[in-house]
Amino acid sequence: MDLRRGRSMDVRDATLADLDGIIDVHTQARLAYYGAGGLASESIVNPTLAREQRAGWAAAIESPRKRVLRATVHGRIIGIAAMGPPLSTEVDGDAVGQLYQIHVVPGRWGEGIGSRLHALFVRYLEDLSLPTGLLEVWGRNSRARAFYTRHGWNPDGESRAGPDNSRYVCMRLEVMNVRAAGA
Repeated sequence: MDLRRGRSMDVRDATLADLDGIIDVHTQARLAYYGAGGLASESIVNPTLAREQRAGWAAAIESPRKRVLRATVHGRIIGIAAMGPPLSTEVDGDAVGQLYQIHVVPGRWGEGIGSRLHALFVRYLEDLSLPTGLLEVWGRNSRARAFYTRHGWNPDGESRAGPDNSRYVCMRLEVMNVRAAGA
């Protein structure tokens, strides 16, 4: 059922008790978008990456500088978002907040879950008086790139190497422009 048609979704800050559900959503989403981009599942999910994934999410949840959100319907985690200060030391942390990731269970794409999580990232920027958002999106993930473009993000000309000779594209969001557009 489409959440925009009245189904109740609960969004709150994640705790370590949410870790397994967060990892499940993250893994499902990664398999879907990296798979659609031509990567083999072995390069997306393996024991080494699983350990790194668990440690990374646990550290983000426990970090006082980062925020991890989880969205649930009927107690099941269906979406996640992580945000915080810029990962690059070359970016002004007094003016920029970074959206590290938004993931939604693939069977729930298009229901407004990602948009709700995105709106909470914009609120995060506003609450911290940060005028700019920054993110990196896999260049082959056309669905995510279109999502971010619809929400006011623009490529900033920067990129970094990604898997399988691909690139991660850097995008920026100016909060003032989002509010002016009524998003």
